[in-house]
Amino acid sequence: MAHAHAHTVKRRTGLMDWLTTVDHKKIGILYLLAGGLFFLVGGLEAIMIRIQLWKPLNDFVSADTYNELLTMHGTTMIFLAAMPMLFALMNAVIPLQIGARDVAFPFLNSLGFWTFFFGGVLLNVSWFTGGAPDAGWTSYVPLASPAYNTDYGVDYYVIGLQIAGIGTLIGGINFLVTIINMRAPGMTFMRMPMFTWAIFVTSALILFAFPALTVGLVALMFDRLFEANFFNVANGGNTVLWEHIFWIFGHPEVYILILPAFGVISEVISTFSRKRLFGYSSMVFATVLIGFLGFMVWAHHMFTAGLGPVANALFSIATMLIAVPTGIKIFNWLFTMWGGSIKFTSANLFAVGFVPTFVMGGVTGVMLAAAPADFQYHDSYFVVAHFHYVIVGGLILGIFSGLHYWWPKMFGKMLNEFLGKLTFWTFFIGFHMTFLIQHFLGLMGMPRRIYTYLDGLGFNEMNLISTIGAFLMGLGTIFFIINIIVTAVSGQKASNDPWEDGRTLEWTIPSPAPEYNFKQTPLVRGYDAFWKEKMDGNKEMTPAEPIGPIHMPSPSILPLFMAIGLFIAGLGFMYHKYYIGGAGLAILFLCMLIRSLKDDHGFHIEPEELQDKGVKA
Repeated sequence: MAHAHAHTVKRRTGLMDWLTTVDHKKIGILYLLAGGLFFLVGGLEAIMIRIQLWKPLNDFVSADTYNELLTMHGTTMIFLAAMPMLFALMNAVIPLQIGARDVAFPFLNSLGFWTFFFGGVLLNVSWFTGGAPDAGWTSYVPLASPAYNTDYGVDYYVIGLQIAGIGTLIGGINFLVTIINMRAPGMTFMRMPMFTWAIFVTSALILFAFPALTVGLVALMFDRLFEANFFNVANGGNTVLWEHIFWIFGHPEVYILILPAFGVISEVISTFSRKRLFGYSSMVFATVLIGFLGFMVWAHHMFTAGLGPVANALFSIATMLIAVPTGIKIFNWLFTMWGGSIKFTSANLFAVGFVPTFVMGGVTGVMLAAAPADFQYHDSYFVVAHFHYVIVGGLILGIFSGLHYWWPKMFGKMLNEFLGKLTFWTFFIGFHMTFLIQHFLGLMGMPRRIYTYLDGLGFNEMNLISTIGAFLMGLGTIFFIINIIVTAVSGQKASNDPWEDGRTLEWTIPSPAPEYNFKQTPLVRGYDAFWKEKMDGNKEMTPAEPIGPIHMPSPSILPLFMAIGLFIAGLGFMYHKYYIGGAGLAILFLCMLIRSLKDDHGFHIEPEELQDKGVKA
């Protein structure tokens, strides 16, 4: 069958374009919108938690509502805000950095987004149907079992996360294949940008970690919906089994979140120091080693579960070992800045602020890795402070840095620098106000997951400071939203290489990138490919192919309907309405059948149409 030319393909516009797109750049923007929305929801939940705790014996929310807020804040921030915002950066940047025209499986990329989105929506529907999940974001049994949790809250958690997890798993596989198979000629593995390396290792972690979570969620679903006995001790089940399954996923998940942030920081610090990244090959091996060791430390979350001294000692040692490759990264960032011509743009402020903040999170991590000490810290606010230093002080600062850095490439407009710096200082100061003091609260004995506390315990002033800090972080987020609106209305247009010191391939093409990314696939002649060409006196990359027709994948509405089918099936099975569940699965399988029978060859963009788009031939 002959390929249709682009002008004979019906181009969708407006809302339909966004609902049917398989273009990785648009899917990146969809991830950013959805992740940003859930970030605001999770942030609102956090602020409500802090309002409840700002004074002793407060009754702002009830104990039950507090448990729901606590559970949904953790679940939303990790699975529905942090992950999709990372996927937004992955989609926006990775194909451009490796010189590819799209990801390996554009249809699957779209399916991954829609399943994540509808899984997240399903989870949040629980607020309006008589009770959100309330067993903590880790949903430990027996608290999450039907014996102790009789309403539908935990069912929403179990089924919503399974649907959202499908999207994440699909995305991880897609980016692994993309990075392995679709690099531009000359881009060997040891010439890949550091961000691409971080995403490569992250995608491998997703591939191996998420099935463990899926198995655990399916087992808990069978316990709750069909009275199975995986975790029912009375009938031969085992509650500690859930802890193992959850943390075999949950610890690599920390690195799934933080490694992309490491990649962002490497790119930003290198660009704004006008220097090649110090110790590139050691950074690569450190990234791989962190990914490898990330699977060997899960039981440090379970030191108090009674695994015994041998297990505790082994997991203590493994946990401390992970500090070594992380330390390598910290020193390499410092040496990259050393002697560099540093520009403190808002992107770089977030990157530089990340380094000491993440070190503080890492140091408390090593403290928690000492099993005897962990008995004291466990389930206190010290642990809350530790993981917020890693996840917010690491990951969220990294995401802010990446968004300020790649915004011009994603949207073609420069974010306002003054508002960017305002965002940084309010968020950064608010963050340290909120969480630094929680270390001391924990050491003084304040347990986590309590909805109120008595007067006279010495917690009052510290909790008040912590709450004020949370409001400052909220203010910082509002400044960022104002910045987005101001930029959209009257932002300065961005050139191909708006920072003037771009080192990697994404800065060689127009901002925002055209539909086909590269008019001609570039030829990569070294690490920091674009910088090398600049040093050799070239203003553009050497092409690896003549100008010719470019093949593009067709848009499709099927991923959206497949995700809706899963959403309906989840709701139906949860309420034991099997005909509704069956109808949802029927929609899913019908879409799969249509996809398999459809003769979809995509379309060509012809060279003359590249000129139409204002590209010099």
